[in-house]
Amino acid sequence: MSFFEKIKNGLTKTRDQFKTKIEWMVQGKPIEEDAFDEIEEALILADAGLPTAELLVEALKEKWRRGHIRTMEDIKSSMKEEIRELLAPIEVPMVIDGKKPFVILALGVNGVGKTTTIAKLASIYLGDKKKVLLGACDTFRAAAIEQLDVWAKRLNVEMVKHADGSDPAAVAFDAVKAAKSRGSDIVILDTAGRLHTKANLIEEMKKIHRVISKEVENAPHEVLLVVDATNGQNAIAQAKAFNEAVGVSGIVITKLDGTAKGGFILPIAHLLKIPVRYIGVGEKIDDLIPFNAKEFAEAMFD
Repeated sequence: MSFFEKIKNGLTKTRDQFKTKIEWMVQGKPIEEDAFDEIEEALILADAGLPTAELLVEALKEKWRRGHIRTMEDIKSSMKEEIRELLAPIEVPMVIDGKKPFVILALGVNGVGKTTTIAKLASIYLGDKKKVLLGACDTFRAAAIEQLDVWAKRLNVEMVKHADGSDPAAVAFDAVKAAKSRGSDIVILDTAGRLHTKANLIEEMKKIHRVISKEVENAPHEVLLVVDATNGQNAIAQAKAFNEAVGVSGIVITKLDGTAKGGFILPIAHLLKIPVRYIGVGEKIDDLIPFNAKEFAEAMFD
């Protein structure tokens, strides 16, 4: 199955909601201005958020006033064009070549699929003949260490871990040091999904940054935030909070196939402007795919 087919399948619920709403309003009727209120509502229901919905709808209205929108197909093609243009700036692939080991610090609240995403990333890099090492820095939850260990064994990659309750920064340091000595190309560090206060989160991440940068220059090279699409606008709030706290360089969106809230990616582009590296469109190991703005926009309507 191609990447586009996977995106299309993953966005089924979001697309069906859009199409039902728009087709009910304009099918077989001339396009009137009140039709755009329905389009705005459809965008908000898809969790695009009011500011982003208003931005897109105003662009559509302008095309309608100029006579460029007369039919439902015109609306769809114009929506695809506007969404593609909005998303294009956040289609920025993660470049790992030139740094060895390339250090990825994975963030995300509990339950978003962070550890599984780390495994899927590792699988992608293994497919590119890269040597991967995992670091179990979420020492606050024994289950997190165990889950990562299961994946490491399944993928046959090395993993560094300490006892439950150990200092996460110490694990990160040992993982990066091990990667250097063992010739690993990529290190992926799994971090705690929940800390008691924002101040704790900031201090923990600063400490991890500090200790690993002593071993590898400019590490971590990627601060990768994993968010769950089913959380919609809450995921936007999480992204904003993490970005303000520690500086996020890229985002992975999981569980797009399980929600009609796929529109929440639009305010990531409009308001946060953080690159989306990958999207998750299923539970299989190969269902994490590179984000493509054009294909995403097409899949929302076709």
